[in-house]
Amino acid sequence: MSRSSGFGALALGLLLAAYFGAVSLVSGWRFTLDQFSEFWFYIVPLAAGFGVQVALYVKLREVVRRGTGAGSMVAASGTTSTAAMISCCAHYLANVAPVLGATGLVTLAAQYQVEFFWVGLAFNAAGIAYVGGKLAGAIKEHDQCATP
Repeated sequence: MSRSSGFGALALGLLLAAYFGAVSLVSGWRFTLDQFSEFWFYIVPLAAGFGVQVALYVKLREVVRRGTGAGSMVAASGTTSTAAMISCCAHYLANVAPVLGATGLVTLAAQYQVEFFWVGLAFNAAGIAYVGGKLAGAIKEHDQCATP
């Protein structure tokens, strides 16, 4: 396994751990498993897309040996993916939301949970395209410099 794919797998695992941890903390393990079984076809691609972005970014860093601004896209997409996955169960925060004063936000998140998934997937696709394009350009440039 290459260094970049190792980091990608780690990112995928950490994002899933964040999902399971946050939802379990709020609603319990059984509910988390029920929600995962209902929405796995959104959650797994979100986590996998983030893992791919991290792997591409690590590979890009290896090629150019310095940052190119792609890190901000990976961070934004990862944040969006995490928020989208956690929003699927945010309506259960209504039990504690009055204490936090966030009932309206929780209701909004619950009402549009599937839309949040789609937004997260769109950010994933944009992030993969952006970092992948930067990587392709860096490899092409590197190959031109390496050939006499």
